[in-house]
Amino acid sequence: MKRFSELFSELDRTNKTNTKVSLLKNYFMTATDEDKLWALTLFTGRRPSFKINRKQVREWATEVAQIPEWLFQESYQNVGDLGETISLLLPPTRTQEPERSLSEWFDYLGKLPSMDEEKKKEMLLAAWEALSPQEIFVFNKLLMGSFRIGVSQSLVVRALAEATGQPTNVLAHRIMGDWNPDSTNFYNLIHAENLQDQDSRPYPFYLAYPIEADIADLGEPEEWFAEWKWDGIRSQIIVRNQALFIWTRGEELATEKFPELHFLVERLPHGTVLDAEIVAWADGKPLPFQLLQTRIGRKSLTKKTLSEAPIGLLVYDLLEWKGQDLREKPIEYRRSLMEQLLNADPFLGPVQLSPLIEFSSWDDLRELHPDSRSRQAEGFMLKRKSGPYRVGRKKGDWWKWKVDPLTIDAVLIYAQRGSGRRAEQYTDYTFALWDQNGKLIPFAKAYSGLTDKEIGQVDYFIKRNIVEKFGPVRTVKPELVFEIGFEGIGASSRHKSGIAVRFPRILRWRKDKTAQEADTLDSLKQLLVQYGL
Repeated sequence: MKRFSELFSELDRTNKTNTKVSLLKNYFMTATDEDKLWALTLFTGRRPSFKINRKQVREWATEVAQIPEWLFQESYQNVGDLGETISLLLPPTRTQEPERSLSEWFDYLGKLPSMDEEKKKEMLLAAWEALSPQEIFVFNKLLMGSFRIGVSQSLVVRALAEATGQPTNVLAHRIMGDWNPDSTNFYNLIHAENLQDQDSRPYPFYLAYPIEADIADLGEPEEWFAEWKWDGIRSQIIVRNQALFIWTRGEELATEKFPELHFLVERLPHGTVLDAEIVAWADGKPLPFQLLQTRIGRKSLTKKTLSEAPIGLLVYDLLEWKGQDLREKPIEYRRSLMEQLLNADPFLGPVQLSPLIEFSSWDDLRELHPDSRSRQAEGFMLKRKSGPYRVGRKKGDWWKWKVDPLTIDAVLIYAQRGSGRRAEQYTDYTFALWDQNGKLIPFAKAYSGLTDKEIGQVDYFIKRNIVEKFGPVRTVKPELVFEIGFEGIGASSRHKSGIAVRFPRILRWRKDKTAQEADTLDSLKQLLVQYGL
């Protein structure tokens, strides 16, 4: 655990990509296979659950620290992270137990779910006594399922490739899919040829870069395909050995979420992998993404849910055909096979090929681009006809040209501290708009968009203008105005404003505006009427 805790701290202290890759590479070259597998589990977002009650953990920590509950609560509010608060308050290490590795600590934690409350407490206190403060912090994050670290999966793959000598595209494919450290080992995952879960394994997604200059810089228009950039759930549809698997870009196996697509196991040939967008769909046209959201978080899907949020599948790439990996073939070739596949079967229901946009000049696209939002699209996708299907975000062959976000000027009213290197700064913000009665109504949270310098300035203001405290949240004197951008808007009974916005972020700090000049809730409602459900 000591080595992994050091890695965690070192990664958290740097923003330099090459430094992060070097740190990860060194860990993958020096740690045991068991520890490497668990580290890879964490770095790829697989967080085991140990069924621990956070309230109990807090009570036990307060007891061990021998402080009153109010002092623990006050410390927690200032630190903003429960695991870190406990690591700072517990007395110094007292036992001299042998050092346990990361994998051994996971074996230790794995025993907790079957224990009664008293035994859990005994095990947890023994762990705290055996660990240093930094190790306790990491241990607590693992215990409560809140482990996050600022490294992308592409950096992990790059470091792993340098450490193992395996190609990055092969590794990116291998670490995707439905694997876990209890049913595999590091060698089998990274090196073995015959992987047990090969049938369900998706390919790494190819991600487009945003257009950074004029589209004419891409060259001749006839070298490119143009499609609508659909607003849905990016997915891979896999049919292998009479089984269907639906994977989202977030590596969630979502097969059961979309029963309307289960018939594809009988309609598509063995060894077919489609890259597609699952969208809300009715009467031959896409619907706003907010409608699709109503069914995403449901544990069970009723007939009512399915009828109120119907779906369609817009297919725009063919990655595997009859068991053959097609990713190195030009998309022009892959699309011709898709047309044969989908046009030959009249019984594909909600499944159709994503249509190409006809254009003969870049001016044609410029003229059409503003219509994107009215078509429930986010803009255009531009794909080089001769381009292969790459891994991750690569410049050159796939570009996205999104429409400008919807915007509104809002007032900062609540703030909360960040985590990791931002644990001492207020970086999580809640914004509000004026209602007809002159009251500020919260409508969105945003965490990104400011520079480090601006974050420091906002943090300075917040710490000197706190009005009230509610747990880790601080009510702030309503003076700062920010332009908030978002991709979509919809009605919502769960929000006090009655409106939910999609992907809110800070576009700029409006230092030229006073709080009284910020926008109203009526302004947001007008956007809802124009662009929402």
